Amino acid sequence: MNDFYGYPIRRLSSKFLELDCLATAGPRIVRLKYKGSDNLLAEVPEISIPTPYGDYRYLGGHRLWHAPESMPRSYIPDSEGLVVSDLPDGLVLDGRMEPGAGIHKRLEIHLHAEEARVILTHTLINEGLWDAELSPWALTMFRLGGAAILPNQGDGHTADELLPDRHFSLWSYSHISDPRLQMEDDFILIRAKGGLPPFKIGTFNPRGWTAYWLGDVLFRKVFAVTARLGYPDFDCNAEIYCDGHFIELETLGPLSKLAPGDSVSLCETWELYDSPEQSFLSARMIDLIKEDVT
Repeated sequence: MNDFYGYPIRRLSSKFLELDCLATAGPRIVRLKYKGSDNLLAEVPEISIPTPYGDYRYLGGHRLWHAPESMPRSYIPDSEGLVVSDLPDGLVLDGRMEPGAGIHKRLEIHLHAEEARVILTHTLINEGLWDAELSPWALTMFRLGGAAILPNQGDGHTADELLPDRHFSLWSYSHISDPRLQMEDDFILIRAKGGLPPFKIGTFNPRGWTAYWLGDVLFRKVFAVTARLGYPDFDCNAEIYCDGHFIELETLGPLSKLAPGDSVSLCETWELYDSPEQSFLSARMIDLIKEDVT
């Protein structure tokens, strides 16, 4: 396929991974295949939302936003104006400056030649005339039918047991009784089933990773953690959203005030495995995600 629902693409390939990026819109990664698998990322070209700047198309895959979420700032259309530059091991995707927000989005992609690994650097540049307070926000949309893991363990910042050491945030449409949600002592599990309303949960995650098991593939995104310097959404650096179309693994950087010309970045490493038997997963996690989640 040389396009994604009419959008031209650029493809990166290794012995393990195939990755398609939009060539004229975004920055977006729209396909991710592991050892010849089907696309692990969600494809939702039919979903759009109206904004004062035109319709925003979700399309699917991986995108860069800036938090806190708001309308219309988070939904400024990115359907044109992208510039692609080649790297020896990847690509740089430069979006156009967003009208109204004045933010320029850049996604730098490095594909490892000998491992199933991708390194992504998400950068927001303030090209407007005024200071902008924001957080870089990386969102990866997956197909339904799997199970997502969000570690929720204490970060050891308390000297005793008299103060709380963890928290989670819920949105107005989220319900504790949601059948997809399972709360364990040290992690949160969300089974990505269709036919249910939206649900979202977030936390401050000192472990610096989230994961998704789909079919026979384990995806993990690893990110840097800056200890409690002020994140959006009641201090969340990791969030999971699920609805009837897709499930989304989201990471966030600390809130920053960017003067005109300043920038801020958020780095992620994507790792893919063909077994859940990995050292970063506990036996309990492995047992749960191997259950039937279709």
